[in-house]
Amino acid sequence: MTIFGKHNNPIGLHLLVAVALSLVINFSYLLMPLITQRGGVDSRSRRNADNTRLIDREGVLHISDDMHGYIVYDDTADSVYASSWQIGFLKLADGDRLVVKVQPLSGDNVTAEQIARAHDRLHDVVRRNGEPFDFEAIYDRPSRAYDMVWQMLYYAVVSFMLLMVMTLRPRSGKWTTWTFVRRLALSLLLMGVMFLVAPVVCFHPNRIVPVFQANLHPMDYMVVMLKCLFMWVVAALYSRIYALMRQREAMTVENERLKNEYLTTRYNMLVGQINPHFLFNSLNSLSMLVREHDDERALEYIEQLSYTFRYTIQNGQNTMMSLAEEMESAKAYIYLYKIRYADKLFFDIDIDPRYDDWTLPALSMQPLIGNAVKHNTITTRNPLHVSIRTEDDMLVVANRKHPKLEPEPSTGIGLDNLRSRWHIITGRDIVVENTETDFIVRLPLQKPKP
Repeated sequence: MTIFGKHNNPIGLHLLVAVALSLVINFSYLLMPLITQRGGVDSRSRRNADNTRLIDREGVLHISDDMHGYIVYDDTADSVYASSWQIGFLKLADGDRLVVKVQPLSGDNVTAEQIARAHDRLHDVVRRNGEPFDFEAIYDRPSRAYDMVWQMLYYAVVSFMLLMVMTLRPRSGKWTTWTFVRRLALSLLLMGVMFLVAPVVCFHPNRIVPVFQANLHPMDYMVVMLKCLFMWVVAALYSRIYALMRQREAMTVENERLKNEYLTTRYNMLVGQINPHFLFNSLNSLSMLVREHDDERALEYIEQLSYTFRYTIQNGQNTMMSLAEEMESAKAYIYLYKIRYADKLFFDIDIDPRYDDWTLPALSMQPLIGNAVKHNTITTRNPLHVSIRTEDDMLVVANRKHPKLEPEPSTGIGLDNLRSRWHIITGRDIVVENTETDFIVRLPLQKPKP
């Protein structure tokens, strides 16, 4: 059974792939706690090491028109340069009185002239307007766990939607290149819409908002776009593989259907070739009884003939029958021949009861019995004995050969039909032993499944 069999759930498979794709896309979020923990320890150690070179300064912030600022010291004419990015990121305002930590310009390759001309670098803000500066209070961004849940859920849902769109069964039932191209275009359009509503953390305001409402750095937009493109590419590749697998499965099912139809048709043709021979013999025997006015035997003959026809009609289409059922039919068939040949035809039946439930193709005995009667001389002085017995998991039908003075022409259709039917239904071959004195056919029985 393939993974796309009728008992499989494609929606469940798509959901599993969507979750896996979301995990891959948001792998950085899964590593964030570990990185944050290690980064926090490292940053604290680095900060403690840097504090030996930092000095505290206090002054007033003056912001120019281009948003660059200088913190002018109270005790000197020196100042600390604050970039526009720092001003915006720390939410500083013109006129703020700040106590800051600065890192003086120093180093082996720095000249005294460079130190005199350069401004100290702003490293951290300690107090603002007399109050301790709390960076976490300024940026009350959503927790990382909350952000991660949003990211995982969103990209899992979007991936699932893409997979459903890309793998939706075509109306015609056939997966064509044109169908794949149209699905690509539709999914790309859907991906564009999903990009606009992708959740991102925005610092102004400090909450998770859609992309179209956020004011992000261009690199942040690029990251979201890469995530969406990655989803789209994976969904396209997955849908192509899915379509190929479905096509292969459909071809397998179609081949099996055609094979079954072929076997059924051929089987019906083979059974149909057997029926005329059986019918003609039956009608000849029945007409003989009618001419003799033997009403009792005629009625019994009609009953056995009716049973034989009923068995042929009801079970002729079945592939396998139990040996017990086949022998019941064979006994009725044998009775019809015994009526025709009176006391000149004998059947020795020795069936081990343990084989009653073993199976064989239906209507296997009729052609063997008919051939034995057809190709042998049957007289009072030279009666025909046919043995039907079980040996080594096989049903054996044998008779001593009594060739006719004028042999009837044989086309071999009956035996060939039996051999063909047996091979088609069971995949096994019958064994035919045609010696100078005996004709033996061995039919391998199939053990019933537990």
